[in-house]
Amino acid sequence: MARLALMPALLVDALTLGSGALLALAFAPFSQGWLAPLCVAVLFAGWHGARPGRAAWRGWLFGVGVFGAGVYWVYFSMHIYGALPPLLAALFTAVFVLLLALFTALAGLLAVRLTPQSPPARLLLVFPAVWVLLEWVRSWLFTGFPWLYLGYTQAEWPLAGWAPVVGVYGLSWAVAVSGAALAVAPLVAWKQRALLLALLALLWGGGAGLQGRNWTEPAGEPLEVRLLQPNVAQLRKWDPRYRQEILARSATLTREHWGVDLIVWPETAVPVFYDEVRDGYLRILQEEARRHGTDVLVGLPVRPDGGDAYYNSVLTLGAESAFYHKRHLVPFGEYIPLRSVLGSLLDILQVPMAAFSSGGAGQPPLPAAGYGAGISICYEIAFPAEVRSFLPEAAWLVNVSNNTWFGDSSAPHQVLQMAQVRAQETGRYVLSATNDGATAIVDHRGRVSARAPQFQEFVLGGQVQPRVGATPYVRWGDWPVLVALAGLGVIGFAAARRSQSPSR
Repeated sequence: MARLALMPALLVDALTLGSGALLALAFAPFSQGWLAPLCVAVLFAGWHGARPGRAAWRGWLFGVGVFGAGVYWVYFSMHIYGALPPLLAALFTAVFVLLLALFTALAGLLAVRLTPQSPPARLLLVFPAVWVLLEWVRSWLFTGFPWLYLGYTQAEWPLAGWAPVVGVYGLSWAVAVSGAALAVAPLVAWKQRALLLALLALLWGGGAGLQGRNWTEPAGEPLEVRLLQPNVAQLRKWDPRYRQEILARSATLTREHWGVDLIVWPETAVPVFYDEVRDGYLRILQEEARRHGTDVLVGLPVRPDGGDAYYNSVLTLGAESAFYHKRHLVPFGEYIPLRSVLGSLLDILQVPMAAFSSGGAGQPPLPAAGYGAGISICYEIAFPAEVRSFLPEAAWLVNVSNNTWFGDSSAPHQVLQMAQVRAQETGRYVLSATNDGATAIVDHRGRVSARAPQFQEFVLGGQVQPRVGATPYVRWGDWPVLVALAGLGVIGFAAARRSQSPSR
């Protein structure tokens, strides 16, 4: 890493771009989490010794690499299912990637501008702190896009043991500081390298040790569950000609499993408004479910009182009947921002049901099989604070998705990887029911205990263990980590300034 400073600037730029693209392999479906600290080390070494403008440029190149290789699937949504011409879909995807890369550019600019030359302080304190704080900003700015956080690369690696304590932002910091330690090691004396080695041993060894700890406790006996994966083609889903066929097939698959405790249908598995099927199709299913002692969670659009507003929802059928309405909508997929300005322009995006309303905050867990279930729909699973809001009351978590929009890409696998980290953070099982994959059951330690094959009609069976209690992350949330990172940044800034003062 030290030799980067001796290389031509353009070569370092190329290495930075390449390391960003390589980082995509650390995420699902490849899940080579060991690559993440190495890629970050290249970036931080490229920032060291660079002027702020050059650091911003390298941060942007790194972002172009990781987002270009990691969220390319946006093209499938726009072209195959949004009916955009290939060139226009490619253009929109490229613009999206270039804009996301501005976050990593800003991280480089701030990290270098905040501190003068002082490698240990900059690399170990300031650089990782700035990186993670910019991840947090990306989670809420412009409605948020919390994708490809460094912490998610560790879902199946030793650092994941820290997730119940510090959440995904803490995991991201652990990855970033590991990369910083690798970058700074060639720049310091042997004694300091021993301290860096001790730091890495504490992070990785401590994480491995924590993986064996149970932060929550079982509540009652395990329950039998079935997750429906109907594998309905997206182009047929909203076509009225196929409506009865879709409804009949989901009902048939469900009736084959009456008697289990819980059956979960994916997002908008019923492609028609609730009020249109309430008194016929759904009423019959409700009666059958009660007769067999089974609860069913059904994804469908809901239009209260037949009005203009409608919601992307999950309905409980069985012993009780209740709704969850999706809170965090997908811009341009479920609603059009600034519709008065952009509405007619974006009519070229032929997205059905693209004017959903947002459900209110503070919705309680949905009753299911005698317990409360924390519900998330589609990419709501990517927002840790929103999932945490159901706890500790929820006995398990449920994520339903129509990920057919992503095609045969890495996106469904990335969503499942996020579900693994949500399970680790909360000490709860996660049931992931999707239209065509990755339907899975994730246990309270983030391990995938059962998974359906992709692109097949399938009913995934397994058990879920209701759990009670609260992990440290559930109790405290993200703020302790974010405040601590801000403090580390200030300490690093002060140490760097002090080392450069004339008296020194």
